[in-house]
Amino acid sequence: MAEHECVQLVPIFSELGSEQLDTIESIVRHHHYPAGSTLFGADDPLDSLMIVANGQVKVYQLAANGREQLLYLLQTGDIDGEAALFENQRRTSFGEALVPTDVCSIRRSDFQDLMQKYPSISINVLNVFGKRLSQLERQTTSTATESVEARLANYITETAAALKTDTFKLPLKKKDLATFLGTTPESISRKLALFERQGLITQKPGKVIEINDADQLLW
Repeated sequence: MAEHECVQLVPIFSELGSEQLDTIESIVRHHHYPAGSTLFGADDPLDSLMIVANGQVKVYQLAANGREQLLYLLQTGDIDGEAALFENQRRTSFGEALVPTDVCSIRRSDFQDLMQKYPSISINVLNVFGKRLSQLERQTTSTATESVEARLANYITETAAALKTDTFKLPLKKKDLATFLGTTPESISRKLALFERQGLITQKPGKVIEINDADQLLW
């Protein structure tokens, strides 16, 4: 991974100068998780900021009957646990790599030592946090108005990018994918059939998708 690439994926670090990024990079830990492996479990200490450098992570809870309940997906460039840098918490969910996944992490203790040593980083981080609050409000509005078709197309292309191939098995069950995209399994099936009729994808046995035209799929 290129220098600073992981750190610059984190919104609260994105506007820091090169020298400050070097300093933060010195406390970053790099991890690789094969598909199917567990990144964290419920009741684990939430003591690190996690950056998905490449891959896809399913975050879920277990119901009383043992069934999984999908909460959200983390994809390339996504961040989990910014609050972990500032307060002591425990996890309430599980994280599982759906595809081979590379993660960078920053431990709270290392980050707080750094903040004390370099007050200028603390000031920059606080300034960016302020901007983040207004950005998150705007993002929530745009997500609510984006069509299921667009969200599904984004998911397919992002999964292909994470796996570095245009032909792949969908890592999520249709019901989980529907939950993630805020729709129904039937709607997912209809949209995939539509993409296929338009020549954008080919559906193969065993939930395998082949992307024929990624640019048009995202159009």
